[in-house]
Amino acid sequence: MAGLKMASQVVIILFLSIFAGSILSYAVEWMQRRGVPKVVAFLFILTIFVIFILSITILVLGSAESFIKNLPSYERRFGELLMTGNEFLSRYDIRIDPDILMEGLSVKTFVMFGGKAAGTLGTLLSKTLIVTIGVSFVLFESANFRKKLETIFSTEREFVENFDLFSLTIRKYFAIKSMTSLLTGASITATLLFFDIQYAILWGFLGFMLNFIPVIGSMIAAIPPLLLALLYKDPETFFWMLLIYIAINNLISNVLEPKIMGDGLGLSPAAVFFSLIIWGWILGPAGMFLSVPLTMTIKIALDSGDSTRWIALLMSSGVTDGTRGRREG
Repeated sequence: MAGLKMASQVVIILFLSIFAGSILSYAVEWMQRRGVPKVVAFLFILTIFVIFILSITILVLGSAESFIKNLPSYERRFGELLMTGNEFLSRYDIRIDPDILMEGLSVKTFVMFGGKAAGTLGTLLSKTLIVTIGVSFVLFESANFRKKLETIFSTEREFVENFDLFSLTIRKYFAIKSMTSLLTGASITATLLFFDIQYAILWGFLGFMLNFIPVIGSMIAAIPPLLLALLYKDPETFFWMLLIYIAINNLISNVLEPKIMGDGLGLSPAAVFFSLIIWGWILGPAGMFLSVPLTMTIKIALDSGDSTRWIALLMSSGVTDGTRGRREG
């Protein structure tokens, strides 16, 4: 774990490339089964992936830059709202020094935050370029990778079966999670456009991305638009937006997603929660994003050995180990 944390900048690129490549390889295989030449299928899928990444990057960077420029105005508006709230509380003999509350909300603080945010976005953009190149290599090698494993582990059939199970589980997870996250992002964007909240597309994309982070992702995504509603809209709008956010996240994450995914993950809620903390500490935000698939990978690996199968059982969602049951099925 210490080694992974020290090498996190490289490990993140490796993990993202492997997972993205394994997902896109399914599309390449699907095209090949329909008679499309391998090179043509590879170039087509890679082109679509690059166009998608560039479009999202341009859209998000443009909105984020505008949002950062407007941070001082948000500070002033927050100060006005704070003074109004302080006057209301003073009627009930509750007095709070506004200077203390506003001490950490100076223009300098916002400028520093804006600079850090811009630097983070620049770093993310550079990693995206490297990950895209890594995905192209993984995607091109994916067709022959299983054949190589069969040759290397010709006497250990179970290892190849575990690799197939890992590939199937990861593809299923990301396919279902992408669909539900897209639905979440679209619902959030439509809601924010209806209430005329600034940067609706940016917050919708944030909801789409953070929905991949279990437990806390959806809550974090709700904070910026709700704050904007609190600053520039009436309390009734803020209240309705809060209710709609809760309804969207509960219906999609707690009703629709489990129904579609079923027992596909096979991870207990405790394993999901603590994996979020551990991988987030090791790899940062990218580790939180990949916490579930990384933990599923470890569980599949532990289930492949008799001496470690008990650990996989402890990580599973039930008394019967779902991983072994799916393999036997």
